[in-house]
Amino acid sequence: MNDFWKDRTILVTGAGGFIGSQLVEALLVNGARVHAFVRYNSRGDPGLLRLLPSELGENLTVIAGNLSDRHALHEAAQGCELVFHLGALISIPYSYYHPAEVAETNFMGTLNVLMVCRELGVSRLVHTSTSEVYGTARRAPIDEGHPLQGQSPYSASKIGADKLVESFYFAYNLPVVTVRPFNTFGPRQSARAVIPTIITQALANSTIHLGNLDTTRDFTYVSDTVHGFMCAGETDGVEGGVFNLGTGLEIRIGDIAERIAGLIDHPVRIEVDQERLRPEKSEVLRLISDNRLAREKLGWVPQVSLDVGLERTIDWIRDHLDLYHPGRYEF
Repeated sequence: MNDFWKDRTILVTGAGGFIGSQLVEALLVNGARVHAFVRYNSRGDPGLLRLLPSELGENLTVIAGNLSDRHALHEAAQGCELVFHLGALISIPYSYYHPAEVAETNFMGTLNVLMVCRELGVSRLVHTSTSEVYGTARRAPIDEGHPLQGQSPYSASKIGADKLVESFYFAYNLPVVTVRPFNTFGPRQSARAVIPTIITQALANSTIHLGNLDTTRDFTYVSDTVHGFMCAGETDGVEGGVFNLGTGLEIRIGDIAERIAGLIDHPVRIEVDQERLRPEKSEVLRLISDNRLAREKLGWVPQVSLDVGLERTIDWIRDHLDLYHPGRYEF
């Protein structure tokens, strides 16, 4: 247990999501009181928070609302020392069809979070960026000074959000830290992401349908990403910083599909599905992280190897296959 978090009250936006729910769980395990801000729906569904162990519920307050509602955010953040802002619309294919909604949520939603943090005087805001803001690597590995390229409406919205965060640090001295996760994977992730897409199809079908097989990605296991968030929240003297959270290793999508099929021991055929391809100029061909800054300043070092992470993820998805629709294109 990390005593830094004990008895602190923390707001997490996007708390019902894949990374958000695992961050909430880690904070609770370490003794924090968590205000979990989730997107309202009429079913009262808290998202993936429903999968948390029931014994952690004592210090968890689930608050439904929307990032567009600054008043709701203000109420949720009352009494919170730190804020982790993970709330966003994150699907790249969805952003092609609904760019206005994605821009509104990711840009203006972040502005609302920033204004609330400033009004309430929080001690730190940890903002979630994404490796997608870099676009296709112009140099590799990608450090935090790499040019930002809006190759999709989603990545453009996140670039805008990152710049808003930067502006609040310079203009108002708001204590902010930005983390840029590379491709996080692990238990609870939806089939919108490529690794669960591969695993679910490999478990249930004889053919795996994917998009571009030749792109490369830097895959980071979710517990390592969560640890990076917590390091960004507790490390002194890193305000205004931007930190990549990636392993520094890359793998082709076609190769990781073959590796997963091998771990499952289920012969499959891999086929390109035209529907899953990004527009040609929008495709991010290569992502690989330079994580030296996070290692040096945050003391963050990824611990879980790709194969170990894949085995854990396969086991979890196998036990929860009823939560998925193998073969259906989820975006």
